[in-house]
Amino acid sequence: MNLQISSKTQGAELISIKFKGKEMLHQGKEYWNRHAPILFPIVGQIKNGKTKINNKIYKMGQHGFARDMEFQELEKTDQVHKYVLKSNSQTLEKFPFKFELYVTYTINKNKLITEYKVINKDENKMIFGLGGHPAFICDYSSENYEIQFEKNEDNIEFLQLENGLISDKPGKNIINSNKIELKKDSFINDAIIMKNIKSNKVILKDNLTNKEILKFDFTGFSYLALWSKKGAPFVCIEPWFNTADRIDSTGDFEEKENIIKLDSNKEFSCKYTVEFY
Repeated sequence: MNLQISSKTQGAELISIKFKGKEMLHQGKEYWNRHAPILFPIVGQIKNGKTKINNKIYKMGQHGFARDMEFQELEKTDQVHKYVLKSNSQTLEKFPFKFELYVTYTINKNKLITEYKVINKDENKMIFGLGGHPAFICDYSSENYEIQFEKNEDNIEFLQLENGLISDKPGKNIINSNKIELKKDSFINDAIIMKNIKSNKVILKDNLTNKEILKFDFTGFSYLALWSKKGAPFVCIEPWFNTADRIDSTGDFEEKENIIKLDSNKEFSCKYTVEFY
């Protein structure tokens, strides 16, 4: 097999992706001690670390709690890793809905498919956020790498973070010739967050070798974010359904932009696919 993965029950997180024996997923702890966390039931930060759901205040840290919780392993083969997190007393203190969150990683030749499925086990309509956060090995500080879009992007809206929240000031449009050139200072202002994207796929390319490293298919997601830390040897390509609160947020969870609303006993599913070269 050209593609091999490793994962763990904590956070149902991928901890290794090897393509033809070469590690593709961030492994170091010097800059960031995660690999590919799952963002649920929020993406980013909520204003003042708290939000109002059904007229009650709940506290949650950045990106929610799923990434730090122990999932149940349902299946683990060379080609499929599957996990589930079921709501419990811990989750209900932070998020007042009964749910099941399934995470499945499937290898198909040189493609890795990550699928999320949320089932609302509550009597009430469930509202939640969801996103991925995989960190791919990439020495972007060398300024040899770029992100290419598959379609002509002339209407992308860039969002700017201000103290972890979405600013009311627009972000700078950094697309040049339908690509984003990764520079040493690309992430000096935190993540690059984009909406209104025509493309369903982007390509991470090494210009020094003229080699495409991976193609990332985020069809159906509302946002795409890029993130790293200064000098870190990785770049995260993040498909999101929602974002952090805006700085003028009312704090009402249901009013968050693009929040997912799921009726009782219904399910929501999505996936993103990474093709390695």
